[in-house]
Amino acid sequence: MTQTTVLTADLALIAPELFLLGATCVLLLIDLFLTQQRRGLVHFLALLALAGTAVLTLRNGLAPDAEATAFGGMFVRDAVSDTLKVFIYLVTAAAFVYAKPYLIDRDLFKGEFYMLALFSVLGMMVLVSAGNLLTVYLGLELMALSIYALVALHRDNRLASEAAMKYFVLGALASGMLLYGMSMIYGATGSMDLAEIHRASTGVEERTLLLFGLVFVVVGLAFKFGAAPFHMWIPDVYHGAPTAVTLFIGSAPKLAAFGMFYRLMEDGAGALDADWRIMIGWLAVLSLAIGNVVAIAQTNLKRMLAYSTISHVGFLFLGLSAGTPTGYAAAMFYAITYALMATAAFASIMLLSRRDFESEEIDDFRGLNRRHPWYAFLVLCVMASLAGVPPFLGFWSKLVVLQAVIEVDMLWLAIVAVVFAVVGAYYYLRVIKVMYFDTPAEDVLPGQRDPQLKVLLTVNALLLLVLGLFWSPLIALCERAIGV
Repeated sequence: MTQTTVLTADLALIAPELFLLGATCVLLLIDLFLTQQRRGLVHFLALLALAGTAVLTLRNGLAPDAEATAFGGMFVRDAVSDTLKVFIYLVTAAAFVYAKPYLIDRDLFKGEFYMLALFSVLGMMVLVSAGNLLTVYLGLELMALSIYALVALHRDNRLASEAAMKYFVLGALASGMLLYGMSMIYGATGSMDLAEIHRASTGVEERTLLLFGLVFVVVGLAFKFGAAPFHMWIPDVYHGAPTAVTLFIGSAPKLAAFGMFYRLMEDGAGALDADWRIMIGWLAVLSLAIGNVVAIAQTNLKRMLAYSTISHVGFLFLGLSAGTPTGYAAAMFYAITYALMATAAFASIMLLSRRDFESEEIDDFRGLNRRHPWYAFLVLCVMASLAGVPPFLGFWSKLVVLQAVIEVDMLWLAIVAVVFAVVGAYYYLRVIKVMYFDTPAEDVLPGQRDPQLKVLLTVNALLLLVLGLFWSPLIALCERAIGV
């Protein structure tokens, strides 16, 4: 096989990434010549770019057990990466539709939002297909740097600027720890290729340096997930960022973080699973405890959802701590489920918001059922799913994770998770109680809302119920991707 043929085959594998990169650069140029009144064209073209990328990803789909590599193993394409990418496109497209009326009301409807989000998606795509430590870091930083700028999108807002600065400083610290851990792993194994690291780690006699590097890698991963005790950035960033940005960073990056964990720990450090599973298990316990307990005290809905994110990361870590194909499939199912629930939860806040009014307080939902019963029902579906109430989708995602943990004889971890899940149900049910049983507040809904937002939120919320009734195909998709 000639060098040209090899290069052509490699470029064909990364066609979706190349297409999205080219489309985003073209969008940057187009945006320079558009007036504010024609900014809707960028919105449409951004959605079109995601659709084209999805088509290229799904075209010539690989068999569930097939794997293809490019550029000497630096880029991996398999069923896991393809599945995660498709859901990243789906969640990002939903975020764009949700964000449009919100951004218009606040004079933030600019091309920068779409460009930064698309570059972040490109970083996520590289991250979930990484086959080398360099590719992991490249994808991670492309995603993270774009998100830092997104958080500061509303430059005149003091909270947004403070949140962006805090996220940037802490994110740089976590990235440094991750990079330091990677350098130690390279020093212990002599390779940056994840498959080679996996092989080399099985024969290493002196494991001190390797395990020391692994600790730093786990710390970096825990920060990117937002797991306790490395969660300090989540409440401030979720609260300070514009809600449209919070919706995006609270959903799609969780899918990318799962992909990064799968590549680093299963493909790379799989031979050390007895060591990192213990660390992930205790991080899960801390996340469940801190996230659920502190969320009870919150009166701001965005901060409550921020702490609930920490608790959901704890559940996701339960599946990862199992260290089995079943556990990975359960964690992947949970990541996808949470992304769908998070988009609907933050969209509920945006639906009730208007110019000069952010519907962020739980009290803003008082008596919503008497004023707008359909909206109250949609929010009920979202909160019930987040709480894990059957038959909503959130219940099944928690159940499969608990089953994966019990299968590896970690019953104590499952019991801890169930206890804190019951604790966590309180603050979700409080929102439902406020909507259905409290005296109505003033009508916070404007006369008109973007019909696309209302239709998409209806579909999104009802999907949590429909997929809860017919959840088998989704978990089967995750199991097929992992190879269970």
